[in-house]
Amino acid sequence: MQTQPNVLCVADASGKRAVQRCDFLAHPPFSDTPDGLFRSYLSPAYTATVKQVREWMEEAGMHCRIDAAGNLIGRYEGLTPNAPALLIGSHLDSVKNAGRYDGTLGVILGIEAVASFHAQQKRFPFAIEVIGFGDEEGSRFPVSMLTSRAVAGSLDTLPDVQDAQGTSIQQALLESGLDPAHYLEASYKPSQVLAYFEAHIEQGPVLESKDHAVGLVTSIAAQYRFKVTMKGMAGHAGTLPMHLRQDALAAAAEAISCIEKIAQSGPDDLVATVGQMSVKPGAPNIVPGWVEFSIDVRAGTENVRNKAAETITQALHEISQKRGVEMELALQHDLSATPCNPQLSNVLAASIQAVTGQPAYKLVSGAGHDAMIMAALTPVCMLFIRCEKGISHNPAEAVQDEDVETALRVMCDFIQNIPSEKAA
Repeated sequence: MQTQPNVLCVADASGKRAVQRCDFLAHPPFSDTPDGLFRSYLSPAYTATVKQVREWMEEAGMHCRIDAAGNLIGRYEGLTPNAPALLIGSHLDSVKNAGRYDGTLGVILGIEAVASFHAQQKRFPFAIEVIGFGDEEGSRFPVSMLTSRAVAGSLDTLPDVQDAQGTSIQQALLESGLDPAHYLEASYKPSQVLAYFEAHIEQGPVLESKDHAVGLVTSIAAQYRFKVTMKGMAGHAGTLPMHLRQDALAAAAEAISCIEKIAQSGPDDLVATVGQMSVKPGAPNIVPGWVEFSIDVRAGTENVRNKAAETITQALHEISQKRGVEMELALQHDLSATPCNPQLSNVLAASIQAVTGQPAYKLVSGAGHDAMIMAALTPVCMLFIRCEKGISHNPAEAVQDEDVETALRVMCDFIQNIPSEKAA
């Protein structure tokens, strides 16, 4: 790819090195398991990863610290000491049997961007802080995005939760040399922050299908999660006539098909998923009398999400009435949409076009990210990076060196062109 005019030529930093570093962190001691990557918050693997990534931050010219929540933060000072910081972040923890690039690549790309500026002895009116968040996935304790909530000041208290082995989060913090009583001190004041930027693999197939290396995230999707219970009447599979049955599973099957059709009939950013189901009695010769299943509805705006949820709810009530089955529907999860800041997104779009020679491809993030939490503190924007077949949360997760190089160059151009005053 030819370098476009006015686009920073990255010095020693590179997308290839970022990929290699993520690959290096995919094995013990940076994984809690010998087979397949798993790095949980405050575990030995997390501690080892923080130590290694800290070394890379220091090599890139940053001063590093571990905050009260266990996040790793490297600061590249601006032209003026103690200037507000552009935060560049993502997470260092992972799900079980994870891919190598989810979260981690965004942190490493932040380091590579700073390394390129440091090599040129280039500084800005603002500082740059690269943050490796400790807990985004919630894979150890039953709460997600805990450490970005601490940084954004969105926590009132530290949750009283335990991991699968019965270790409390308070105990885990103490074992890591952190004081639970000071956890909330990880928070920033809005005056300390200019903006938050996050680079992340797409975790979906859209960029690959459109042949784009990177994409501009316009918003992080609004999400509803429901639990649906259908109660019919269990009966003998051989003696209960079809026309007299109150089959809860047959009702659920019709409901799932209807949910899929409703989502397919909506805009491209609308998705609906049934990912869990339990059936009772669960015997091959008994008509099912009880079924419980989940519904996950997401869209780029609350309006689209809410309309779809209303249509689904009405359809499920009609199905249950028609089949003589009782239905209960409970809302379990409600996340508002997080729009990315228009001013920052315009700068990022210009950087994408400058580097790639093409207009920025825009898309909604269906997955949640730390950026949605950080939006409570400061304006946010996000860059997506193409991943092979859209696979994520899976060892088959893969990226191309060239795509990551493009992302790095976009990031560097973006950093050079963002306003030194906080976006409105």
